[in-house]
Amino acid sequence: MAASGPVGVGIIGAGNISDQYLTHLSQFPDVTVLAVGDLLEDRAREQAAKYGVPNAGGVDVVLNDPDIEIVINLTIPAVHVAVSESIIAAGKNVWTEKPIGVDRASSRGLLEKATAAGLRVGVAPDTVLGPGVQTAKRAIARGDIGRPLFAQTTFQWQGPEIFHPNPAFLYAVGGGPLLDMGPYYVSTLIHVFGPVAAVAALGLKGTENRTVQVGPLAGDTFPVEVPSTVSVLMQFENGGQGQSLYSTDSALRRQGIVEIHGTEGSLIIPDPNTFGGELTIVRPAPDAGSDTVRIDLPQEGIMTGRGLGVLDMARSIRAGRAHVATGELGYHVLDTLLTIEEAATADSSAFVPVESTLDSVGALGADFDPLAQTL
Repeated sequence: MAASGPVGVGIIGAGNISDQYLTHLSQFPDVTVLAVGDLLEDRAREQAAKYGVPNAGGVDVVLNDPDIEIVINLTIPAVHVAVSESIIAAGKNVWTEKPIGVDRASSRGLLEKATAAGLRVGVAPDTVLGPGVQTAKRAIARGDIGRPLFAQTTFQWQGPEIFHPNPAFLYAVGGGPLLDMGPYYVSTLIHVFGPVAAVAALGLKGTENRTVQVGPLAGDTFPVEVPSTVSVLMQFENGGQGQSLYSTDSALRRQGIVEIHGTEGSLIIPDPNTFGGELTIVRPAPDAGSDTVRIDLPQEGIMTGRGLGVLDMARSIRAGRAHVATGELGYHVLDTLLTIEEAATADSSAFVPVESTLDSVGALGADFDPLAQTL
């Protein structure tokens, strides 16, 4: 493996989301995608040809390439840990799509194996590393809204079966709106407030079965294994509070809502499933006869997309520093989500403690330029 120059990257999983990763990774001078692997080898070859990747085929094409230092795991959640462990066993660092796994024991075991091997684990979402959330994080750190008190987030719509050709896994264990979309919102809140101390939740299933609406499987039904609506209260270790809704049972679409309310104002953060967007600070009216004061907050940084966390990991490996979206952060997000899920399916709505914690949550500097050649 090279000690300087671009970091070699491989991808396992050539499904829908691989397009987003390959589109942006191909633009970053500090990384080079060397191989794409998939159980469906023809699909891997098609993606490689589309983006000019030199090698493609089965998973071993990626794992056996000595020039690949980071492997991106884009498989389904149920096999995230197993695939990530095979990457670690091959002597390579892991960047895995969210969540890190679907249970605590195997996910913690993955981190322990990586530590023992002297390798890194990074966990999506890296949307929180984009100019939107990172600018908001710096504004809060400056005191632009005073001391953060509480947050409100909302994600509700009719569900991914209206666009996804094979959505059953999104309602299986490790899925549902909580495990599928929750990582974006919970990761954002942890970046703002720090680790979660305890949660309370209520959950329900709008229906026991769903129907595929598009593609070759249109008309097929599949079971809903997890709650499709979850209402959440969160208590953060620093005393802050959060209120969230995750639902795929709503005809009314309301997504990407993240509001942070502080002692001196409120901050509206862009959709955490994107890398940027409009940021607005709302401050109290100066007198009883005035409207609130709204301030547009310019984004700091260059807009890109998925692969930003891989790039941060690549540069951090070369520099010998910690990357931002660490495996420990990914584990705390998973632990929080599983605790929410457990609270939502229990008879009581009492608060349940989240066992894991974090020493700190990193950040990208305003001068982080993904399009610069630094290695």
